[in-house]
Amino acid sequence: MTYVVTVDACIPEDTPEMDPLQRAGAVALIEDGFDSVKAVEGPDGVEVDLLDTIVAVHPGGAVLKVVVDAPALEFAEDAVHALVDELLERTELLADWTIERCEVELHQDLARQSLDAAEGPDAPPDDPAARKARHSENPTPKAAADQNPAATVRLRMLALAAEPRHSFPPSLFAEPPAENDEGHADGAAVPSESAQLAAGAMLYTTDILVEELFEDLQVLTQEDTTVAECEGPLWHLERLPDRYALQYDARFARRFLVTVIAMNTRITDGTFQRPRCVAEELALRFLLHQATMTLELHNLLDDAVSAALDTFTDKAYDHTSHEWLYDPPASTSAPLETTLTPFSSWFTPSPEPSHPIADKPSM
Repeated sequence: MTYVVTVDACIPEDTPEMDPLQRAGAVALIEDGFDSVKAVEGPDGVEVDLLDTIVAVHPGGAVLKVVVDAPALEFAEDAVHALVDELLERTELLADWTIERCEVELHQDLARQSLDAAEGPDAPPDDPAARKARHSENPTPKAAADQNPAATVRLRMLALAAEPRHSFPPSLFAEPPAENDEGHADGAAVPSESAQLAAGAMLYTTDILVEELFEDLQVLTQEDTTVAECEGPLWHLERLPDRYALQYDARFARRFLVTVIAMNTRITDGTFQRPRCVAEELALRFLLHQATMTLELHNLLDDAVSAALDTFTDKAYDHTSHEWLYDPPASTSAPLETTLTPFSSWFTPSPEPSHPIADKPSM
């Protein structure tokens, strides 16, 4: 069965964060290490096949996505942990790094197949009526907790917004009252709790966005095709600008996913200031969309929360040129090719200095 293992590897404590050149070197070292391995021996001598890897390095370490074929979840997790541990140990420049997390993530379709195929004394009855009767006789704490999932999600979002280190303080989502000609406040600010909920939704959906983009990558890889020609379902990549759909292949999807992981890392560790390139502008657009959809799914998206997300959007971008990829402005007389960032430069950092979002006044 195929498992996705997420590994967080961190540089030693009390050491300076890596600069861009060091991060590029770390990527090369880790990828070279993975390239030299086709399979790894798990517990009890069980062989686990290495299918694919994605490496995203940030100033404080790296996030690794390792896809393996293993007979059971525990074998996949233990084998990948042992592999990454050995890879770091035998690479002199990475020997002091530590593994902070090593979790198995099962593809949704495979998880469903696994549940459908489940057998044993604890498996639920095949007959729906019998399952319902069994469930009524033996309610579980989880079932009780799931009676109000929206409230649980809301509390989680608010808790994330209250954490001190991330780059999305609720103040970025709260529109201060505007002043009229007489110097008095005109209109109301976004309510504090709505701003907190919007900020928390952005943080809550960072992992969701990564996982769904990873599934998009898997679809393109398996079909060996582009977004324009893909027959399988895609979560996000089909929402990229249509004009380049024939160029969105698995290689592009992998690079875009790494960009999203790196951006999310800066968001959660407090170092994000604003998008650095067109790819990150699009990634932030996806994150805003994901947050909006998640809030709507749980009936948490009201007018005040929508206003909070709009306020953040106005502050987050120096310009809206990435929107021209979808709908070029009619007012410009320049040829379209000269007004758009070339596709080949989407991942190139902007040479223009950018100020933090917090320093930009709302529009």
